[in-house]
Amino acid sequence: MHATIADVIADTAQNSIEAGASRIDVTLVEDGVTIAVTITDNGKGMDDATKQRAFDPFFSEAGKHDKRRVGLGLPILKQLCEACGGNLSLESEKGVGTTLRYSFDATNIDLPPMGDLAETVTTLFNYPGNFEMAFTHRTGNGEYSISRSELAEAVGGLESVEGLGLAKEFLRSQEEAL
Repeated sequence: MHATIADVIADTAQNSIEAGASRIDVTLVEDGVTIAVTITDNGKGMDDATKQRAFDPFFSEAGKHDKRRVGLGLPILKQLCEACGGNLSLESEKGVGTTLRYSFDATNIDLPPMGDLAETVTTLFNYPGNFEMAFTHRTGNGEYSISRSELAEAVGGLESVEGLGLAKEFLRSQEEAL
């Protein structure tokens, strides 16, 4: 089981990076009743057969993981959503991309804590590769959105320890404002 919701977001957004997406949008909405996450990408997508097997814990796309033939990410996420009164949906088209939506009842006693979103987003933005990622967090108190390229430009790049520290500091300030 994931320790925090931020861990779940990291795990599911990383799938988009691994799918070769050049554009990834991650949206987190907290309305006091529900916590909902939507991740949309323009990666390689899945055909119908792969979508049907995506929730099988004994299936992992060939070549995705060295020496591992199981894929527990989506099956565990589905179980977590169900245990926390939420839902999960997967839409995907081969060659077009994927949209993953999942939600949790915000008042469910089994809901993991939110975790460190600033750390999670900084880590996701720092993954190697040529992709643009945007993160939006919306609550009843407001919202903020930031893209990988905007943040990198504002802090002078995400390749240095100093840039990563500034990025995390900025994201923490945005989270605290919510």
